[in-house]
This record gives sequence, C-alpha cells and structure tokens, in this order.
Amino acid sequence: MSSLAAPEAVAREGLRASRLRRRARTTAVTLALLLVAATLAVVALMLGDFRLSAAQVVGALAGSDEEPARFVVFDLRLPRLTLGILVGVAFGLAGALFQSVLRNPLASPDVIGVSQGASAGAVAALLLGGVTGLWVSVAAFAGGAAVGLLLYAVAWRGGLTGHRFVLSGIGVAYVCTSVVGYLLTRSEVREAQAALLWMTGSLAQADWDLVATLALAVAVLAPLVALAARGLDLLLLGDEQAAALGLRPELARGAVIALGVALACAATAAAGPVAFVALVAAPVARRLLGDGSLALVQSALVGVVLVVGADVAAQHLLPAVLPIDLSVPVGVVTGAVGGPYLIWLMVAGRTRSS
Repeated sequence: MSSLAAPEAVAREGLRASRLRRRARTTAVTLALLLVAATLAVVALMLGDFRLSAAQVVGALAGSDEEPARFVVFDLRLPRLTLGILVGVAFGLAGALFQSVLRNPLASPDVIGVSQGASAGAVAALLLGGVTGLWVSVAAFAGGAAVGLLLYAVAWRGGLTGHRFVLSGIGVAYVCTSVVGYLLTRSEVREAQAALLWMTGSLAQADWDLVATLALAVAVLAPLVALAARGLDLLLLGDEQAAALGLRPELARGAVIALGVALACAATAAAGPVAFVALVAAPVARRLLGDGSLALVQSALVGVVLVVGADVAAQHLLPAVLPIDLSVPVGVVTGAVGGPYLIWLMVAGRTRSS
C-alpha cells in the first residue's frame, strides 16, 4: 500500500509546486505591470509646459494645497491621464473577451467592425447632424452597438463560430469604412478635418464630465466581466463539456460578446478608435503569464500601459525628436507601435512552431 501511495504523493506535490509557481508568476507580472503603469502616470503628470517634480505630483495627489502644482495636476493633467487609464482598461478587457470567446487572436474591435461602426456613427453625427461633444459620443456608441447586434445576427446560424464571426466582422468593417469615406468626400474641408481627428483616436478632449461618464460605464461593466469570467473559463473547455457542467454555451457566449461590444463602444465613444490596443493587449498579457489563462486583469493593465505610454510619447517625445510643433493624437502612436509588434509576434510564433 505504501508503494502505491508514494507516486500519488509525488504527483500531488508536483501539482502543488506547479500551482505555486503559476501563482507566483501571476503575482509578479501583475505587480510589474502596476509599477510600470504607476511610473508612466507620474511621468504624465510631471511633463508639460509647466514642469513638476515627482514630489510635487505626489504631494498634490496626497492633498497638498501648494499652488500652482495642485491646479496643474487636478485641473489640467489628471482628467487626460484618468481618461487614458479608463480607455486602456476598457479596450484591454474588450480585446481579451473577444479573443477568448471566439478563439481567434484577430477577434478585436479594430478588426471585426465595432470600431468602424462607432466611427461611422460619430462621423455621421459630426457631418450630417452638425453636433459636437456628448452627442458625438452617443452616436459613436450607437454605431458600434448596432454593428455588434448585426454581427451576431449575421454570424449566428445554428451556433456561433469565431471564424464566421470574424469574417462577417471584416465585411461589415469594409461597409462602415465606405460609409465614412462617402461622408468625408461630401463634406467641407474643415468638417472633414474634425472628423479625421476624431477617427485617429485622441485624449485631448478629456474633461471631468467625460471621465465620469466613462468611469460609470467601466464601473458597471467590469463586475459583469468578472461574473462572466467563470462561464468563459468553462467555454474554453468546449461546448459539450461546458453544457455537461450546467452552462448554456450560446447564452454565455452572447453575454460575453455583448460585454465586449459595450466596453469597446464606451471607450471608442470617449476617445475615438485608438488603434491596436484591444488587439495587442491580451496576447502580450498571456505571453507574460505563459499559462494559457484568460489574463483579464493583466490585459486591462497592458491596455493602460499602452494608452498612457503612447500618450506620453505623443505629447512630449515626438515633438522633441521630430520637426513638429504640436503633439500628435495617441492613436497615431499606438498604430505605429502596434502594427510592427503584431508582425513580430506572428513571426516569433511561427519560428517557435517550426
């Protein structure tokens, strides 16, 4: 009996050691991402026309009445930083949800038409409705949500597959892009310039009202994502196994997609379609963890690092090294960094496979 118990004890000890290593790596990666995000946040609050030291920034955040540091931090820079953090969280979570539930690394709001639908809604509001501000965000949310509903209706045929959903999304994205192109060609130059600036993705319009609106959306949706995470874990086992464990796969899949669409629409409505963040955040997070888990928290943190880091570079680094007088929209930097990184990721994955 002792000879049989020994292998079981060894296997149990090996499993326990594996869990401890996995937990330690998850904790280390999460803390490292938090540290990088916090460092970038302090740098973002320090840099600008009126430069502050790290001590002045920390003092202002801690409640110091020192002027003008408090005014610069709370009234000028913190709204933009907070908007960037919320946009990064929303895009990071949205990308992780789409790619997990559809089992396709290309399933991202940038690719499947949600961002393009939001752009079409916003451009129509700007150029046809002549509205600005909150109504542009409302139109963008409505456009993205309409594309999400259309995709689910088109792709669902006796069950939803990731391959069919992504292909349908690419087709819908082309239609939305055509609509945007048509609206731009019939508009005045100044109106087209405003629409193109919104479509690039920018945090320059940040104010506390916009931050509060997006914060409310994220505060409502993030707990729902946490509730859906268990169902998503079961879906990764396959529909038959998930159904055997008491889950209704189609209902759970629809709920996860709806949450992803809502997060992507909320972020796009606030800052425009910031390119590549949703597509890249989850693969980077899972590569850091290396255990094949959902990595929802880590994806959100990678999204924050990408958006805040890109905005710091767009505001301060590029004007210093390029012959330009003004900062560029954050979407220009995320697109410039995200494209080559995605290509490198695909080449590195193919090299490992071979």
